[in-house]
Amino acid sequence: MKERALPVRNSAAQTEFLSNTLDALDVQESTEPKISEASKPERNLEDIWREIQGANNWEGLLDPMDGILRKEIIRYGEFAQACYDGFDFDPFSKYCGSCKYHRRELFQGVGMSDYGYEVTKYLYATSNINLTGLFQKPRVQKMWSTHANWMGFIAVATDEKEIKRLGRRDIVIAWRGTVTYLEWIADLMDYLRPAELNYVHPHPDVKIESGFLSLYTARERDCRFCKSSARDQVLSELRRLLQKYKGEQLSITITGHSLGSALAMLSAYDIAELGLNQSESDDQADSIPITVFSFAGPRVGNAAFKDRCEELGLKFLRVVNVHDSVPKVPGILFNETFKMMKQWIDKLPWSYCHVGVKLVLDHTQSPFLKPTNDPSCFHNLEAHLHLLDGYHGRGQRFCLTSRRDPALVNKSCDFLKEHHLVPPFWRQDANKGLIQNSEGRWVQPERIRIIEESHMDPDHHETVSHSENQVRPDVAINGHSQPSFLQQL
Repeated sequence: MKERALPVRNSAAQTEFLSNTLDALDVQESTEPKISEASKPERNLEDIWREIQGANNWEGLLDPMDGILRKEIIRYGEFAQACYDGFDFDPFSKYCGSCKYHRRELFQGVGMSDYGYEVTKYLYATSNINLTGLFQKPRVQKMWSTHANWMGFIAVATDEKEIKRLGRRDIVIAWRGTVTYLEWIADLMDYLRPAELNYVHPHPDVKIESGFLSLYTARERDCRFCKSSARDQVLSELRRLLQKYKGEQLSITITGHSLGSALAMLSAYDIAELGLNQSESDDQADSIPITVFSFAGPRVGNAAFKDRCEELGLKFLRVVNVHDSVPKVPGILFNETFKMMKQWIDKLPWSYCHVGVKLVLDHTQSPFLKPTNDPSCFHNLEAHLHLLDGYHGRGQRFCLTSRRDPALVNKSCDFLKEHHLVPPFWRQDANKGLIQNSEGRWVQPERIRIIEESHMDPDHHETVSHSENQVRPDVAINGHSQPSFLQQL
């Protein structure tokens, strides 16, 4: 008896089913723990924290990827992500451009209440140039501030268990960047100008991109939130914390994404140039280490800036997606890779140079992410953290190592494959932030008191209103007297 041939089914449906099945298998494999052939001796962060912070420029830790380092990079990346999650982007909000949470409730609001840190200072900035995509303003005329935007925070480890795990008390400075980035690239690709941040020992050859420098040092005397510049806010609060915890084992870790990465590098250089991290003996070996974990950051300064950062002992780890354009600017034509006539090229006002160690990721290696031509996906911070979670070294298979949810990738973009059933841009406030009042009307809750209280220092005195909280004119830097930071600018 002749067998009857089976009918051909819908090939498109079969193909789709097979594709989804294979992707599911890839996901399953990608979440399986990786078993090492040779068991490594157990190490604790408290014993190797200086190495993790870059004391040896992360030699032998990036390829293959060290597990402790990976966790720490992701953790600091989440501090930078908190600047996005806490920021009010809604132009229909009266408080657009501010932080949605009270300073004492920020970590609880963004799901980081168990991190063991306490926010001590909110950072605000104003700008003298147009920064489309970075500075947000409400559409209503009455607003909380006509000049300022919330740009990040300073936090310190306060939980005793976390301090023990870290091996020291850690001070974190986190800077907010931009969600959409093409606009600010055009706004800030201008020219280099001398940093001039240390008036006692100036280094006129050290030059910074003028837009970054302006954002960091600009202030608006008529605005209570940025009467002092972002720079002054960082330096005064850092000085307070260093004095408060004097004698303890300390570290200063600065993080930021996108344009926030540039501010992280600039503030790290500023702190070290002024010697705020130096011990009384002026021995660099006894200084407080300063480390920058940068994500998708652009170039910041020239070759002299790079050389000076190395002289100061600063450590930079730059995490980049190879398909992202932002780390390639400014200085597309003249940069650190241009070897011909280097001495002449370095003198050009548009010759830039990357600093630190680069960790290159590739989003096409993740089976969770779909093919796309959307540059905002390549640049997304949550996507970088997802790629870090699965990165083990060059040429090694992508394999997630923690329980970090891949759904976080789609928090503010459309990058996950559709069969994961995670909607794009899913993070938003309930009812777009509206609440129902006693009369049954849906209104925006008043938040001005939260904003004002969060702008007060931990002793409940406003940092911009009381002279005792400003930097004194006779402040000593590296043992030398120099004018106050406000007088310098």
